[in-house]
Amino acid sequence: MPNSTFHPLSYVERLEPRSADAIECVVMHATELPDLAMAREFGEEIHHPESRTGNSGHFYIDRDGTIEQWVPLERVAHHVRGHNANSIGIELVHRGRWPDWFDSGHQDWRDPYPDEQITALIELLGELVTTLPNLKHIAGHDELDTDWIPASDDPEILIRRKLDPGPTFPWPRVLQAIPLTRLDAG
Repeated sequence: MPNSTFHPLSYVERLEPRSADAIECVVMHATELPDLAMAREFGEEIHHPESRTGNSGHFYIDRDGTIEQWVPLERVAHHVRGHNANSIGIELVHRGRWPDWFDSGHQDWRDPYPDEQITALIELLGELVTTLPNLKHIAGHDELDTDWIPASDDPEILIRRKLDPGPTFPWPRVLQAIPLTRLDAG
């Protein structure tokens, strides 16, 4: 993509190939990590021993609006269970619940997304819409991964496994600027 730097993950060639025609949805994520460097460390970790690949999105947008592409669009990234084959994962650097993701007392999500980051996201989405013929939908990670899990501090309390892109994500601004519709995951 023109406004991004291609910085492929070490295992990118082991990710499953696909046609651009298969891409129908963008899934919005937040890294829930403090910075892009830590997100990269996590992205390089192998979580799928059978394929020797990890979990990552296609694009990462830092708080200052810098965009890095870690996985080519022609490869299936592991970013959301059950929806990887037909979607693009876009990760926004955001602390979210870090470092106590699953602590029941640490589920608040307060930090806003910087204007530069959202502006870069809207520009990237505009490029993707013009490049990908079947791209029609957008969804939050939390809308597609709706599992509840025991809290790390008290297994009697259930919390959402995924909350990203979180309550501070500016859905109205993004949706007004792009021709994608929210995916009905129901």
